[in-house]
Amino acid sequence: MNRFQCLSVAVLAGVCFAATTTPKAEAQVAVGVSIGVAPDCPYGYYDYAPYPCAPYGYYGPEWFTDGIFIGAGPWFHGRHDFHGHVDNRFDVHRGYRGPLPNRGERPTATQRPGRIANFRGNEMRDGRGHVGGDDRH
Repeated sequence: MNRFQCLSVAVLAGVCFAATTTPKAEAQVAVGVSIGVAPDCPYGYYDYAPYPCAPYGYYGPEWFTDGIFIGAGPWFHGRHDFHGHVDNRFDVHRGYRGPLPNRGERPTATQRPGRIANFRGNEMRDGRGHVGGDDRH
């Protein structure tokens, strides 16, 4: 009986030790996910993830204030009711395969932001990835 008691105590101690060292899975919920800084794109960036730089001609002049892009996506800092024209023929989701600027590039002298000659927007967007709106804005 003495051996049985020693063995029982040893097994019980091993089980207790294993239970205290086993990592426990805990549910984690993130409420305020940080996106980071807005991409530094010469003509603005698409308003949907992963927010690559949009080409010259995608955004109309109302998306720029003094040549500075007012934003899109989670960094949008225009009016809540803002809707601006875009030319969705320059959207990669709609088949555009032309040149795209890289982050950090500067606009060329002939392609200044907000000064798009003969811009022909064919869609209204709100900067948060939503299509729609009207021409009052």
